[in-house]
Amino acid sequence: MSAKPAGLREKVSAALDAGTPIRLDLGNGSRLHIDRPMPFLCVHLARRSQPAARDIAMANAAYLIVRNLGEAVTVIRLVGEQMQARFGAFLLLDVGELARDQLAKDSPYLPPFELGLSAPDDAVAQAALSAFVGSVEAVTNKFRVPRIAKHALAGDPHASLARRVPMFPTLTVRFAPIYRVSGSKTFYPALRERVVANIFDAGLQAAASFAAATTKLALPSHRALGRQVFIDAVGRADKAMDEVAQSFDFLLAVTPINAEAAWAQFKEGGYHRAPNFLYRPLAIAPDRQKKALFSIALDHFEDPVLTQLYREKQQELDLQLSLLAARETRRFVELGRALYGSVEPPLLAMAQSILDTTAKRAGRKDTEPDTADHAFVERKAQAMIATYASQYDAFAATIELRDDLPAGLMVTNGRLLISRSTTMARQRVEALLSHEVGVHLLTYYNGSAQGLRLFRSGLAGYEGAQEGLAVLAEYLAGGMTVARLRLIAARVLACAAMLDGATFQDNFRLLTKDLGFPLQAAFNLALRVHRGGGLAKDAIYLRGLLEILKHLEGGGALEPFWMGKIAATHFAVMQELNTRGLLKGPRLIPEFLSIKGAEERLAKARSGLAPIDLIAR
Repeated sequence: MSAKPAGLREKVSAALDAGTPIRLDLGNGSRLHIDRPMPFLCVHLARRSQPAARDIAMANAAYLIVRNLGEAVTVIRLVGEQMQARFGAFLLLDVGELARDQLAKDSPYLPPFELGLSAPDDAVAQAALSAFVGSVEAVTNKFRVPRIAKHALAGDPHASLARRVPMFPTLTVRFAPIYRVSGSKTFYPALRERVVANIFDAGLQAAASFAAATTKLALPSHRALGRQVFIDAVGRADKAMDEVAQSFDFLLAVTPINAEAAWAQFKEGGYHRAPNFLYRPLAIAPDRQKKALFSIALDHFEDPVLTQLYREKQQELDLQLSLLAARETRRFVELGRALYGSVEPPLLAMAQSILDTTAKRAGRKDTEPDTADHAFVERKAQAMIATYASQYDAFAATIELRDDLPAGLMVTNGRLLISRSTTMARQRVEALLSHEVGVHLLTYYNGSAQGLRLFRSGLAGYEGAQEGLAVLAEYLAGGMTVARLRLIAARVLACAAMLDGATFQDNFRLLTKDLGFPLQAAFNLALRVHRGGGLAKDAIYLRGLLEILKHLEGGGALEPFWMGKIAATHFAVMQELNTRGLLKGPRLIPEFLSIKGAEERLAKARSGLAPIDLIAR
């Protein structure tokens, strides 16, 4: 939509009265964007190429990119009058770059970089400036730190805009272009992103300080002043990345389809020859999907937080596609290590401690448990799915009985897959369905309700937190047993051995002779660890559980985890996006939280529990 400044008053007023976002193309690369009424406007006078300053401005919920000072003044007065009338005060953030990095020189250390600031002398504007300075100085920077120069408004050569609109307090910010490669037109991408993120955040801190002192806005955090609208570029990238993610099912692709036949073969060979695992043919060409993946533009999001989330997901999908291309080769193990990490010594020690502590209880059976087959599990799963569907119409999970899976259950997207060879103790069914349906399917459909598909397919690294929550769900449902906890711990030891070069037979002997697992149980566990050529995924169950228990002990809430499939490292990001209004609260809360005894068990977890304490005594 194009508009000349002379015609902006009516357009801006109409848009504000209608409560709709404003995104006006002013011509010649100039733009006004206001996703909702705000008591501030970030301005960038784009007289020359200043990509970092432009990105900082465009990251804001309200910004103006304009080439001409006179045009800027006209637009600012129109917008400022509207906002000042609404809020009682209005702040300008004028962001730009210095012509060059004057402090850069050959040096045995990294010198500081110049960052100049000015603001009016009144107390409120100076408090906003101090908030900006405090935010910038608080950032731990392993490259270069700012040398901040505070100028008087009258003496600041860059404060032309501030002097032209004295009716609005203006914070003028100019920083050295340290992200540029000296003597070249190229730049350091990671450093540019860090500069943009840090100065953008400092600007929000200043705006929040100003708003708190001059308006009636109640802000839970300065980040509440961030964007509350996804622009079209985000939606397009989200759809394109989801299409790549949905084009393959990673776990199905690396799971053998002949588990029963392989077990029979292994048994007939006296447990000495590695079984021959067969896999589904790939329905995609990984190189073509990679080409599609990296053709997705992430540089027009105008939101550093979302840009980072999608870049992380892009890298994770790249690793998964590389793994599929390397299936059943030596490279598969190392690519899997890159995706899921190594088994760190503290995790290995915890797993060994669990196995040592429970060794005497491993084979104890007071009574022979009632056994449930796949049909019983399917009926219970249908009932649980129906309960969630009655609370939320879009919860449309389906169940598939499969002959091409090892014994057990698996969730893929919105489907629960049950192997026909599945048998388990009936007392474990409720707990296992709480794991699969109450966590994996619930977060898939809650994530689907967020407006971006990324939250249903999962933020990068989400699997650790997901599996930790799912194991916690088994405990809260009252179904954590010695056998289950030993299995989770044994997976860690088997993954560590595999990463250290152990063969399938080596791990089978470790599980049977050293740890006392039954023969077929040991085979199934070794199959999981050696599938595809060696996959370290199974170590994440105990690692994720430890993260969740630590989170609870520290007073952390569980509710943000139900919003979608997120990693523990994204907890703060989810809180921010929720504060900004970009995310909704979870549509469904897990049923296992209301099971008898769950509240007491959760209270114990909050007081501090080790994994061994989760076993019912």
